[in-house]
Amino acid sequence: MMASLAPLATSPGLEELTLEPAHLRPELLDACADLINQEWPRSRASRLHSLGQSSDAFPLCLALLGPPPAPGALPMVLGHSRLSRVVAHDHSLLVETVVVARALRGQGFGRRLMEATEAFAKARGFRRLHLTTHDKQHFYAHLGYEPGEPVQGITFRSSLSAAILQAFTQPANLPELKAPSPCRETMGTSSTSNSHARSHLSPAPPPPPPPLPAPLLSSPALSPIDSPEQSLVETPYRDIRGRPIFWMTKEI
Repeated sequence: MMASLAPLATSPGLEELTLEPAHLRPELLDACADLINQEWPRSRASRLHSLGQSSDAFPLCLALLGPPPAPGALPMVLGHSRLSRVVAHDHSLLVETVVVARALRGQGFGRRLMEATEAFAKARGFRRLHLTTHDKQHFYAHLGYEPGEPVQGITFRSSLSAAILQAFTQPANLPELKAPSPCRETMGTSSTSNSHARSHLSPAPPPPPPPLPAPLLSSPALSPIDSPEQSLVETPYRDIRGRPIFWMTKEI
């Protein structure tokens, strides 16, 4: 039975809500996808694939659940948040894709979702959260968040240490390696002189191993455009579409 996103006749009490990792409730992934797509439309297959990547190793999707609307039914999916590790910050997480069902907004569900997300992160040993917002900076400020600096969230699973991941994000001032000149040999033909010369040459050294891929970043580290200062009113940062974006952080 699929979890429902039908309009609620009555809002569930805040004390009835629970927060659970989405990958532990696969039967709720469809409802999570519907909820997120109401706010940020995307292909359903792509959304389900993203939700399916949730794991205890992060990134990790969390579903805010209300009581089942009827006996035997699945819980109601009322909200969602996602936690990702932060490059070079072992005790920090990036909070993303925070959304509450539209019918429940303005009733304290957003605060409940964030408080539960913070408690979840703190119980697992994390001490700081980061997030971005286009226009909800005052809401987050009421929850204790302050203007912060851009960070980079890791959106893939890796056993690499944070120090190694950080190294890949720094510019490398290394001399450019030139590829060896290609052999001027015509396919299917050869000459005695060329064969004799090659027989006395040392074997060519093997090519260097390819570099490890740089981490995929969920939120690029955006550069200030003018002023280096950020407040709850103005921000020097822009997203990839050029819209103002506020970076915020909180100790938990």
